Amino acid sequence: MKQLLEKLPFYNQAVLPYHFAQSVVAGLKYRHPASHLRVIGVTGTNGKTTTCFMIWQMLRHAGYKVGLMTTVAHGMDKLEPELNHMTTVDATTLNQRIADIKNQGAEFLVLEVTSHALAEFRTLGIPFEIAVFTNLTHDHLDYHKTLANYRAAKGKLFKKAKFSILNADDSATEYFRTLTQNYITYGIKSGQNKAKDIKLSVKGVKYSCGDLKIETKIPGEFNVYNSLAAALVGQKLGLTPKQIAEGIKSLDSVEGRMNIIDAGQPFTVIVDYAHTPDAIEKVFDSVKGHKGRIISLHGGAGRRDPATRPVRGRILARYSDLVIITEDDSRDEDPEAIARGFIEGAEKEGKVLGKDLLKELDRKKAIKLALDSAKKGDLVLILGKGHEKTILRADGPHPFEDIKVVKQLLKKK
Repeated sequence: MKQLLEKLPFYNQAVLPYHFAQSVVAGLKYRHPASHLRVIGVTGTNGKTTTCFMIWQMLRHAGYKVGLMTTVAHGMDKLEPELNHMTTVDATTLNQRIADIKNQGAEFLVLEVTSHALAEFRTLGIPFEIAVFTNLTHDHLDYHKTLANYRAAKGKLFKKAKFSILNADDSATEYFRTLTQNYITYGIKSGQNKAKDIKLSVKGVKYSCGDLKIETKIPGEFNVYNSLAAALVGQKLGLTPKQIAEGIKSLDSVEGRMNIIDAGQPFTVIVDYAHTPDAIEKVFDSVKGHKGRIISLHGGAGRRDPATRPVRGRILARYSDLVIITEDDSRDEDPEAIARGFIEGAEKEGKVLGKDLLKELDRKKAIKLALDSAKKGDLVLILGKGHEKTILRADGPHPFEDIKVVKQLLKKK
C-alpha cells in the first residue's frame, strides 16, 4: 500500500507533518541526546561517507571519544554495519542511536546528513557545531523534482550550523555562502585553503595545504577534496597539523569506497559505491592512468531518478572497453526497463549490444561474467552497491555483498 501511495505526485509533501511530529516525539523521548555532543554534519551528493570516516578516525587518533553515523556504519569504537539502504535513518532510530553514543561517553558525533533527512525534519533539534559541504550534482530529483529544491534542502544544514566548511570548486557554494556568515572554503582550483603539490597513485593521494601535509591510503582525486575538508574540521577544532596528518593517514579504507580486491589474480578489481553520474565519472578519472582494458559493471536502482540512467550508460561506455549492465535495487520496478535506459545511453556512445555491451540481470552472474572476461593487466570496476549487504527486489531484500561475491568468485578461479 505504501509503495502505491509513494507514487502519488503530492505524497512527499503530504507526509511532512508526520515527519515533523515524529522528530518532535523522538527528541522528547530520548531527551535530545545530540545536545550533549559536539556534532559535525557532512552533506553533499558524493564523498560524504569517506569524509565522515576521515573526520571520525582523525579525532579518534587524537584521543577523543567519537560517534559515527553514515551510510556504511554507525557506532563509536565498535561500528555496526548499516543494514538499511538509508544514510540518515528515521528520526526515532536516529535519536535512539545518538543516545547510545552519548551514553558510551562520546564527546563528538560525526553525522552524514542527506537532503531527504533535512527535507523531512529528521535532524530537528540537533545542534550542528560544524557543517561540511562536499559537492552537489544531479541526484535524487525523483524526490526533490528540481536541482534548486535539492540544493535548498541541503542548505538547511548551513542555516543551522555555527560554522561551515564549503567546497569552493563547486558552484553551489555561492548559494550556501548566503546562508551562513561563519565559513571557510577549500578546493583544488580555488578557495581560501587550496591543495597544492598533489600526487595521485593507486595507493592514495598526497598534497600540501599551508602547514598541512596530507597523505591518504584511499586513491582518487576526489579524496583530495574529502581529506582536505576533514583536515579543516580538525584545524577548526584545534588539532595540530601532526594530529591531523597522522589521523587521516591512519584510515586504511572505507568499505565499498575504491576497495581493491586482491586474491592473486593477474588483473585489478575495484568495488565502489558510485551510482551517480558525477561519482562514476570521478571513479574513471581516478584510474585514467591504467594501461590495460577497463571492464565496468553497473546497474540502476528502481524508484530512483530515471533521467540519470542514459547519462550513466554514456559515461560507462565512454571510458570502458566492455560494459556490463546488471541489476541493482530494482524494488518494484521492472529490471528490464531499468536496464534499457543504460543500454540506450551506452549505444549512443557507440557500444554494440552483444559485442562490447552486455546485459546480465542476475548480479552474481554479471560479476562472474566480468571476472571471466578479464585478462592479465585489465581493470574490472564493480560499481553501484559498494558496502551494501542486501539487494532489494520486488519480493523484498536478498543477502548480497559485491565484495564478498567478488572474493568468492576469484577464489574459485
